[in-house]
Formats: sequence, structure tokens, C-alpha cells
Amino acid sequence: MGRFSDFFIKEIGRRQAWLFFLFATLVYVLPLILADYPYIDDNWRSLSAGMAWAEQGRLFTQLFYNALTFTGAAPNIFPLPLLIATLAMSSALTSLTFHYFRQPTIACCLVLLPLWYNPFLLQNLSYQYDGAPMALSLVAVIYAITFRHPSRSVQWLVPSFLIALALGLYQISLNVFLGLCCLELLRAADDKMPWPQWGALIGWKFAQVLLGWLIYCVTAYPFLGQNRALLLNWSAQPWLQVDINIGRVLEKVVLLFHGGFVWVFGVLLLCAIAGAVGLGMNVLARKESAPKRMLIGLLCVLTVPAVMLLVSGVALIFRDFNEGARTLMGFSVLLVLLFYLSRLALASVHERLPLLLLVPLLAMLSLSFAYGRVLTVQKTFATSALYSLERDISNHQALREAKRIYMSVTYSDYWLLGAAGSFKALPVLHYLLNIDFYMLAENLPKVGITNVVAERERRNATRVGYQHYSPLVESPYYRIYLIGDYGFIVMKEPAPIKSLRW
Repeated sequence: MGRFSDFFIKEIGRRQAWLFFLFATLVYVLPLILADYPYIDDNWRSLSAGMAWAEQGRLFTQLFYNALTFTGAAPNIFPLPLLIATLAMSSALTSLTFHYFRQPTIACCLVLLPLWYNPFLLQNLSYQYDGAPMALSLVAVIYAITFRHPSRSVQWLVPSFLIALALGLYQISLNVFLGLCCLELLRAADDKMPWPQWGALIGWKFAQVLLGWLIYCVTAYPFLGQNRALLLNWSAQPWLQVDINIGRVLEKVVLLFHGGFVWVFGVLLLCAIAGAVGLGMNVLARKESAPKRMLIGLLCVLTVPAVMLLVSGVALIFRDFNEGARTLMGFSVLLVLLFYLSRLALASVHERLPLLLLVPLLAMLSLSFAYGRVLTVQKTFATSALYSLERDISNHQALREAKRIYMSVTYSDYWLLGAAGSFKALPVLHYLLNIDFYMLAENLPKVGITNVVAERERRNATRVGYQHYSPLVESPYYRIYLIGDYGFIVMKEPAPIKSLRW
């Protein structure tokens, strides 16, 4: 046992750190690769090799697929983009490890692994198209933190371009950069950085963000659709809306803390508090004047609420607020903050105690595999639903020849009864899956059915206007009506299993 633990506490080189991160990051995404499930937007993108990223302000995502596929479109080449992003993330985490620690060990690597082992990041990585660019945006902001060059102009410009690149891949990654800037303050306090250098550190980061935003504004932002750029109405109690949005995010984050996760993260929080107290004692022991020590201490204290706010961050101020798990990339920095402070406390007691950080990491890895199994169940259910609809439409000539078949919009939390037990044990899985529909109309062309469209402008008309007609097809999940040359697919509300209600 001693030799095994020695492996984790002896100093390592860059190659060893990279190999560790490569193994750890690949294991985390392995369940998603094995599931091979086209997730929501992937369906229409794979059918048409569709792009449409530039109008979302994500021009560099579009260019990434143009370059990777050697085309002007985006044919599905999953899992190649995710594998490339995983390799890049391994290098970025290695760079960050040597940025944070002078003599890094595998135990030090555990502190930074939550940037990838963020449970909410699983939804980002579920997208076969969007997952890789989202991950690469994380890589860009990490390198914006770690980049060092003796030339002041290069040191200023390169991180700014990396920030602009990250924004053009996925704007929410700005939360991660700002959160890592907060951790830079804690690291400066732990390394006893002289007071005169604190102003330069903060000023550099502010200037890099500002210049990065300006570069983004002249490159990718002009392509952004106006509806996606709308901020909160500042004349209609915007802070109340921000408060409501924060409450909605908190409700979702709490879903993670269920069962054993409560105990694991409870102990992690206690260790982090102990580490914060130790860091505070080091600040008080500094040789600067009392006002400077108080100001340093205040900056360190403010990093905690700042990182917590950045869990959702910039998404809070947009009018079209999205509470999906894919917007909670900032939660990874909150985890790193807890891990960093916990390591300070544990290492001060015994050099091997930081290995206890493996426990929460294993819990998050277990969640990844559980989520992968849920995706597999969802894939089986979706495939069954697709062939059921295809069979019912193909077996009726009138439906095959209908000018158009409208599919009603019906949402429910109980479509996937096959995963009800998992949802009950780990409620966050249902939030991560985020699929509350029976079937997408975009799926049907895969089996040769091209006359089905989702009901939008005639939303829910099929549910209320045609119930007095006799259905042409009666299924456990839906009814199909035919009126003249038009068909209507009406979903049935699935009944929850009371014993497994989540």
C-alpha cells in the first residue's frame, strides 16, 4: 500500500502528468462514446450536415468543423471531435498543473481534474456536434490563464486572442476564465506574492478580458442573431429576475446532492473550510501593514461568492435565460476551489491525505457511467419509438401519401420509464438527460418518412381540435388521425409508476 501511495505523492514530469490526465479524461467520456446517442440538436445537424453556429455567435465552432471535415458543411464524424478535444484538455490540464504547483504530484493533478469531472459538463459532452467545441473553449480559457511570455505585449495579446477564441466557440466558457482568475488570487495568497504584484495581476486579467471581448466583437459577434443578444430589461426590475434565475439554478444544482453525494461533498466542504482558515492564517502572518493584509484577506474572501455566482455567471443577465446543465460550466471552478482548499488542509496534516480527493472524483466518475447507461436506455427507447411510427405510417397508404403530418408538442417527465430507478437514486440524471419528448420530427427522415413536421405555428391544435375524430392508428404512446390530406400525431400522456416516481 505504501508503494502505491508513493506513486501519487512523488514529483512527476510533464509527460507523466499528461499521460495521467489523458487516461482520466478518456475514462470520463468513455460512457458517452459507447452510448453513441445523437443528442437533440445532433438529429437535424446530422441529417443536413447543418451548421447554424455563426448566427449563435459561435463562428469558430463553424470554422472548426469546416477545417476538420474539409468541407463547407458539418457531416457527422463523432467521436473524432470529442477525442481531439479530450487530447487538448489533457494538455491544458497539464499546463495548469505546472502553473499552480512548483513540484507537482499526481495528488496535485487531482485538484484540477474537476474542470473535466464536472457532473453538469456531461450534458455539454452529450452533444456529438457541440460537445467538442464546448470542451475546446475550456481548453482556450485554461491556456489564457497559463500562458507566459517575457514580452509584455505578447503576454497581453495571446491570452486575449485565446479568450476571444473561447467566446467564439461557446460564450459561457467566460465564466470559467473569470472563476480561474479568482483562483489566481488564492494562489497568489498561498504563494505569498508581494503586495505590489497584486495590482498588476488584477490589472492584467481585466485588460485581457476587455481586449478579448473587443476581438470577439469584431470577429464572431457581428454574425450573432439579435434575439440571442438581448439582455434583461433594465427598466423592469432586472435584479429581481436575476434573483429568480439564481434560485432556479440553485434548485438544479441541489439535485446533485443526493444519497452518498451529500456525505462526500459535505466532508469535502469541511476540508475546504479548514484549508480556507489555514490560508487566512497565512495572510495574517504576512509582513505587510495591517490595511494591506486586510485588503488581501478581503479579496480572498470575495473569491468564494464570486466563484459561486459564476456557476451560471453571464447567463443570468440574458433575457432568454437557459437553466440547462450545459450552461453550468462554472460549477467546475467551484469544485476546483473546494479541491484546492481541501488539499491545503489535508497536506498540512500528512502528505498522503490529499489522496482522499480520489473519493469525490470516483463519485463523479460513477455518475458519468450511470449517465452513460441512461443514454443507452434512451437510445433503445428512441429507436423503438422511431420504428413504431415508421411502421404505422408505412402500413397506411393514406398516411404515406399525406401532404403533411403534424406531430403534436407534448412534454412529460415520464417517457423514459426504463430509467425510472436510476432517476430516483440520482435525480440529477434526469436533469442531465433533459429529454422530455417522445420523438423529434427530425428523426423520421432516417427511416424514409419525410412528410412529418413538428407542430409549431399550430401548436397543440391536434390535442384539442381533433379528439372527436376516430384515430386511424391507436398506439400505447400516440394516436394518428387523418383528416383529408393531412395527418396528426397526438401523443398520449404517459402515466408515472408511483413506486418509482422521481
